[in-house]
Amino acid sequence: MRDVARAHLLIPLGTQVVTRGEIKIDGRLLPAGAVGVVVETPVDSTHAYRVRFPDGSEAMLVRSQLSIRRHVQSAAIFDAPPELRDWNLYEYVIYRCVVGSQAFGLARPDSDVDRRGIYLPPADLQWSLYGVPEQLENREREEVFWELQKFLVLALKANPNVLECLHTPMVEAVEPPADELLAVRHIFLSKLVYQTYNGYVLSQFKRLERDLRTRGEIRWKHAMHLIRLLLSGVMILREGLVPLDVGVDRERLLAIRDGLLPWEEVEAWRLELHRRFDRAFEQTSLPERPDYARANVFLVNARRSMVR
Repeated sequence: MRDVARAHLLIPLGTQVVTRGEIKIDGRLLPAGAVGVVVETPVDSTHAYRVRFPDGSEAMLVRSQLSIRRHVQSAAIFDAPPELRDWNLYEYVIYRCVVGSQAFGLARPDSDVDRRGIYLPPADLQWSLYGVPEQLENREREEVFWELQKFLVLALKANPNVLECLHTPMVEAVEPPADELLAVRHIFLSKLVYQTYNGYVLSQFKRLERDLRTRGEIRWKHAMHLIRLLLSGVMILREGLVPLDVGVDRERLLAIRDGLLPWEEVEAWRLELHRRFDRAFEQTSLPERPDYARANVFLVNARRSMVR
């Protein structure tokens, strides 16, 4: 198996490659950047490749002397020049908030502070060949900032993390046009919440049940958050708002996290919440779909603001 795994690291036959430095063939030098084709692969990564060049000459070259041509071309496009690499995209964060256990009322003294938000990059960088990342992430600081369009797409799909980001009371910073977005955050709430939340909880509980059967243990913290998600979904459909603080359910949820509530009770609670979710779905006044048109107008205007 080890030999098979190693073979996958070899450059395949027929791959076009580029020399990383000058090489000597029959008394003449080929410059760095010469293009050839791999016509013979070694038995392992410590031996040489036979590479044929356009004039028919061949050379035996080790892996450190070669780059795959398509990788070189991709790097040439996406290796941004210094003036673009120097952009500090964190300067363009327009919304920063706290979510997670701190906002849910489930925090303990050693709990992390999870920060989420939105960044809106300058138009010159957004429109350039290099583009911008869909999110900025710093795991050490437990921070994630979505690029505005990515954030809006997730919100329109009723992504729980993004909806909670829009509705948390623990807001640390708001810059235009994020203040306008918060004022119309209701446009993202629709009956899609029922599908998204239900589907995620069902799939994750199946995994928990499988872990319980095969390993005899589960991630109790994950189970707690799945129950919390159902509680939140029911409230969204009933009240048209996204609750974060778990309120009167806090102690029971913490009992799940600590493994103090038997699995049978957790499962019974889940099934009860699914039934409540079904009834809330039948009675909700939320629209069938979110307001895509309004979200799009907001995005276009926000993009235009970064031209100025």
